[in-house]
Amino acid sequence: MSPWRAQIIHMKFFISAMLALAIGPAAPSVSRATTQDAAALTFCCSPQNGLFQSLASRKYRRFDSPLTAIEQAKTNSAVLILADGYPEKLTQLSEKELLFAQVKSLRLFIEFPEALPGIKMGAVKTIEWERSVVASTNFGDALPAMRILAIHDCHFVPTIAPNPWLVIARVAGFDTAVYGLPPNAAPILFEIPDKKILVATTKLSGFITGRFAPAKDWEVIWEIILAKLDPENTPHKIAWAPAVRPAFGPNEKLPRKFERLAFDSAADWIFKSRLLVHPSRQTEIQKALAANVETIATPSGDAPHGDGSLGILEGYASGIRHDGNQIQRLPIRADCNAESAMVLSLDAVLNKDKRSAATAKNLLDYVYFNSEICGGVRADPKHGAYGLISWGAVSPAWLVANYGDDNANAILATVVSAASLKDTQWDESVMKALLANLRTTGKLGFRGDRIDVPALEQQGWKYFHDASPVNYSPHFEAYLWACNLWAFRETGFRPFLDKTTNAIAMTMKVYPDGWRWKNNLERAHMLLCLAWLVRVDDTPQHREWLNRVANDLLKWQSKSGAIYETLVGTGGGHYQVPQSNEAYGTTETPLIQKNGDPASDQLYTTGYALLGLHEAVGATGDKKLRDAENKLAEFLCRIQIRSEKFPYLDGWWFRAFDDRRWEFWASSADVGWGAWSVEAGWGQAWTTAVLALRKKKTTVWELTKSSRIEEYFEKTRVAMELEK
Repeated sequence: MSPWRAQIIHMKFFISAMLALAIGPAAPSVSRATTQDAAALTFCCSPQNGLFQSLASRKYRRFDSPLTAIEQAKTNSAVLILADGYPEKLTQLSEKELLFAQVKSLRLFIEFPEALPGIKMGAVKTIEWERSVVASTNFGDALPAMRILAIHDCHFVPTIAPNPWLVIARVAGFDTAVYGLPPNAAPILFEIPDKKILVATTKLSGFITGRFAPAKDWEVIWEIILAKLDPENTPHKIAWAPAVRPAFGPNEKLPRKFERLAFDSAADWIFKSRLLVHPSRQTEIQKALAANVETIATPSGDAPHGDGSLGILEGYASGIRHDGNQIQRLPIRADCNAESAMVLSLDAVLNKDKRSAATAKNLLDYVYFNSEICGGVRADPKHGAYGLISWGAVSPAWLVANYGDDNANAILATVVSAASLKDTQWDESVMKALLANLRTTGKLGFRGDRIDVPALEQQGWKYFHDASPVNYSPHFEAYLWACNLWAFRETGFRPFLDKTTNAIAMTMKVYPDGWRWKNNLERAHMLLCLAWLVRVDDTPQHREWLNRVANDLLKWQSKSGAIYETLVGTGGGHYQVPQSNEAYGTTETPLIQKNGDPASDQLYTTGYALLGLHEAVGATGDKKLRDAENKLAEFLCRIQIRSEKFPYLDGWWFRAFDDRRWEFWASSADVGWGAWSVEAGWGQAWTTAVLALRKKKTTVWELTKSSRIEEYFEKTRVAMELEK
């Protein structure tokens, strides 16, 4: 006779006495059916456990220790032993407790176990790019096999199990693991049928705290698990309010001044974000950036925030921790600082907020006067980088780069800020940046993605000025073209216009097949320069270009107002859809795997589309474009983040949104800026700015027409050695 069977026989001698303890007093309930349903499940967990709280209204019984839960559970019912110590402490269950559960014919659900009889368990592992995947038919048509889910910051116990329900694996795809499961997929949820045990190798009951996604899918998973555990297969409904959610539902009635409320929340977010660098954090941040470290833990809510004089950090990384928090991205980007200043400058105008005005000025002073961003070689008139704006501060990897699109974002945000604050102190720096980018633009009007300091030192600026590169990439080129058109209006300097009109004409001649990515990201970026080209030179052809790009973009505007991401082929260069499971998480990527995936991109597309549509309406008065702008603005107000638990997220926008689920969701393969990333600038900041411009009934073009930047043109042109 085996020791296991001998212990079972021994247990039967005292089972009657133990069952008496298991009966216990009946819990009060609203109905007999509710009492019976709830009695089928007994919990061993903390009162704060998310799963238990989602069922709290059903009067389920809860105990602190596995033995007590097993003792008190009804015979032939189920006990859920949840991982309160996760991720630091594994769940321990003694052989005695397992034997007792078997004698009582209990079904067990065990999370994050340290050991199980007959099963080899390895040391705890954590994920980097892995996601959970449905690996069976146990969840029915609602969640078919290969459906992808997110278990953020998953810590799991590796083991081998036949026929797992869920696995963890590095897979590519939006909803579905399009390339199947890799051989090393690890079981996350599996059944031991002969022992009536369901095992989760991680803490699945942390789905609320850990912000697992998609939320509705996790509701399905848990209701099926609970029904499976219930001997009668009775449904057990769960309900909870997500800690981070969209501001409004898809059909919810909006407040009368919803756009103004959205703007105010976004402006307030900058102060709640914990991203404004305080002197107490300066040394730590600078040391990390100097070592090319780009992320750091989020400081506590009572930590002081800066006043802008030391800059603002880039934002929040996409990865969500097991406690629901997100980590900060450390780079101090020139564009994000200028764009944050733009938002605060508009807040100072709309709300007469002196703190916003002061912080905006500090941020711009940091960019142009008090950091390395425009200092060092960029402040040396004899250097080829003179006047350019670096990608970011402190970090060697960021200081070396001069991206044209990032320079353009900073320039445009600064001229909006200057006009809002009625302050001219940054005009000379902006003029330097405009001419510095122009003189490193080739004869045909293209500049290329980036020109780094070493290349300028080796070849000089005239090499780039006299070259003839062609770069059909509006993402990198179009906002500099917009800057050039604006600068031509201010100065009348023909090279601003001539180079730009030539490059735009060449780019539109090959549209769309000749563009690098051929997607809505590029269309959204192209709108602004085309709208301003109509402002500068209103011809039928220029209007036709604007309407063609806008109409092609709006073919992808959904009923909700969202603009879906699109693909032609697989993308290109560093912005490519993963072509294998192994490629997931290795480069910058779109949010979708294929056309039809219902994702909008608030980082790269919708904010720029809103700005482009707004300026196009200002230039043309086109009703169709105005209606599309209104729909997009409403959509963006609806999906603004709301969170009482995480105030540093409340009021801004995540990169991704799925308007069919009405949830923050997408393929999160991007190596730096995934689905749940938060950027202090870029599309999110331009969304906010346009909401303010709409309130003021003006455009960027009109708001900035009183600029006095021309006063610095001649002096700067001579210093830049540019001929008239």
